Amino acid sequence: MAAPTNVPPRTTKTGPDEVLRRLDLAVSHKLDGLLHGEYQGLVPGHGSELGETRGYQPGDDVRRIDWNVTARFQAPYVRDTIADRELETWVVADLGASMDFGTAWCEKRDLAISAAAAVGFLTNRTGNRFGLVTVQPSGIHVVPARGGRMHLMGTLHRLTSTPRAGEGTIDLGLALTRTAAVARRRGLAVVVSDFLGDQERWQPALRRLAARHETIAIEVIDPRELTLPDVGMLALVDPATGATREVPTASRKLRDKYAAAAVEQRLTISEGIRKAGADHLVLRTDQDWLLDIVRFVGSRRERVHARRAGWEAR
Repeated sequence: MAAPTNVPPRTTKTGPDEVLRRLDLAVSHKLDGLLHGEYQGLVPGHGSELGETRGYQPGDDVRRIDWNVTARFQAPYVRDTIADRELETWVVADLGASMDFGTAWCEKRDLAISAAAAVGFLTNRTGNRFGLVTVQPSGIHVVPARGGRMHLMGTLHRLTSTPRAGEGTIDLGLALTRTAAVARRRGLAVVVSDFLGDQERWQPALRRLAARHETIAIEVIDPRELTLPDVGMLALVDPATGATREVPTASRKLRDKYAAAAVEQRLTISEGIRKAGADHLVLRTDQDWLLDIVRFVGSRRERVHARRAGWEAR
């Protein structure tokens, strides 16, 4: 199977400026054209200005229920908000050791950088601001949200030129808490990670972030994290600790057990993201990430527009 033409460039072999140029062309020529329409940020979402009330429909956020109107009509009502035209976007990029892995067309790190850049290019409009939070074993680094293409390109250049993490673990929950503290204005928060860290730490922090911001969790995975190939004795290295372990992949029982554990792990992550109130997008290193983003945004727009059409028809 041939690789798609929009495979993220490997940052270790290509300079940051060339990486950004390729990503800018890919997003501008493909995503922006496919996602044309009334602009309301990356995806249609809630604003900060209160709008009209309407009857509650399955799928509505219960936190938007207007209890005064509900009590008056003896039926649940929610209050819509007017979409903000000026959007503040924050991207939380996981650059931990586990992201320096990839067995398909790119590494997970490359895909995470591409996703962050796509969000930046798609939300780069007049008056909008873009901020970045990167998390590595060495710590958390914050680039304040500012407007303008020069700031966006400078921020993405810093992201693509960030050195590899090396050994050590990250604290995604702490990074999300830091983001919630610096992102005071309601806007869009995008978290790009493999979410392999301690879920008891990142899930509560993600829930607090999603309570104030339109939040998208982009999960980056590699096919070898889901299944093991039959290649005999395989030496595996833990990127966080450097520990090695030999695995007899010729064993069918072991491969099946690995696949079952991987499915359970991903279901747990998906459920954690859903319970936190964030939208969930999965990007794989062996799939077309541009098309995956198009499908995600298109699907969410259809849901929002269908809900609005149903409300107007009542």
